[in-house]
Amino acid sequence: MSQQRRRATDRTPATVSNQRVVFEDLGIDRDPANLFHQTLEQLLAAAEIVGIKHHQQLILAQPRNEIQVNFPVLMDDGQHRLFRGWRVQHNSALGPFKGGLRFHPGVDAESMRALSALMTLKCSLLRLPFGGAYGGVACTARELTRDELERVTRRFAWAISEHIGPDRDVVGPGVGTDPQIMAWFADTYAQGGASASRADAHRVATGKPAEAGGIIGREQAGAYGFVEVLREMLPDMGIDPSQMTFSVAGFGKVGRSTAVALCAAGARLVGVLDRSGAVVNMRGMDPDDLIDHLDVEDSVEGFRHGECVSANDFWQLQCDVLVPAALEQMVTGTVAAEVGARAVAEIGSAPVTPDADSIFLQRGIEVLPGILCNGGGVTVSYFEWLQNRSAITWTATQARESLAETMIAAARRVKLARHRYECDLRTAASCAALEQIARVYDLRGIWP
Repeated sequence: MSQQRRRATDRTPATVSNQRVVFEDLGIDRDPANLFHQTLEQLLAAAEIVGIKHHQQLILAQPRNEIQVNFPVLMDDGQHRLFRGWRVQHNSALGPFKGGLRFHPGVDAESMRALSALMTLKCSLLRLPFGGAYGGVACTARELTRDELERVTRRFAWAISEHIGPDRDVVGPGVGTDPQIMAWFADTYAQGGASASRADAHRVATGKPAEAGGIIGREQAGAYGFVEVLREMLPDMGIDPSQMTFSVAGFGKVGRSTAVALCAAGARLVGVLDRSGAVVNMRGMDPDDLIDHLDVEDSVEGFRHGECVSANDFWQLQCDVLVPAALEQMVTGTVAAEVGARAVAEIGSAPVTPDADSIFLQRGIEVLPGILCNGGGVTVSYFEWLQNRSAITWTATQARESLAETMIAAARRVKLARHRYECDLRTAASCAALEQIARVYDLRGIWP
């Protein structure tokens, strides 16, 4: 690195100036509320600390490819409806693009740009041979019938099939998608004749059912990986992961599996916030009991083993760890000022805003970033990709042990970067990721 490494402080004049120069060079009109711009500022701040060359920063500051598709789908009522989808491919310096597939009404170009950049950093931090991408369709999956959902999936897969591939861009599950959707996606790609064999085409999608080429344990991988990170990181904060109290903000698929895994490891669930309200019990709650209740009532109201409280009371709950497990930007500066937890661990993608990060830093509340904490899913997706490539089935034990090894190594890289650069954990994780990418660019160069 040609530039001198410097101590990381919160938005130093040099860092702010560097961000402004990159934004101006790329013609970006900065919007402080824009998720991609927020992500870009965090990336550039870490790049400046590490000493990444200016031209490399410019490359990382913009996605390599952005594909937008509009496609009609026949609905059950006999009418056609036009859907819009995206696949944003951020960077492939480390390998094929890799990233999730989201079916949600909030899917748009800016959110896909942000998530694809975060995926680049995540794969690099985990030392996976993938670059970052993300995609999705603007729709509400739960409002579609099963047949409509299948047709949306297959039409979208067909629409972007020329831009993806088992060695070019590999999709995985995300918000609003599941193993069945991944199976439909892989099957649609296989029917297009774009691959040498059907078996090879299976590698274009991960998170598939085990019967359709998936790997055992993929659905729980995010939660298992999260537990390993907390075991490695929390003791340094004076928190025993096997005895800690925790609360979960967002109790969908990710939040539920995370709560179950943490309780199985000895932790105590004391609060849950979801779209229906909040429920707390300082003596602890069984997440399976709450899941059963929500499956019947679709609301935390009436849950016998907890007390319903306001959202503000939930945020103020005194516990060891707050786990944001919902969508982006849910923990704002206003919320951060109220949080009663000793630490925050992001299992969701970018749930904490930059304003909230600054307040947590001022209050001495550690934030474990999502590119570390939620890396379990993409790690086991990589194992699935390897399984499909070799045609050798992985056992659940093999996957779990390899996952633990990968997550612990990534957590230690973050701790080392924090010590080296004297910075917060989010910046340290980005620095550890960017060091790897910078080394690759320095070795490969820019052709021609």
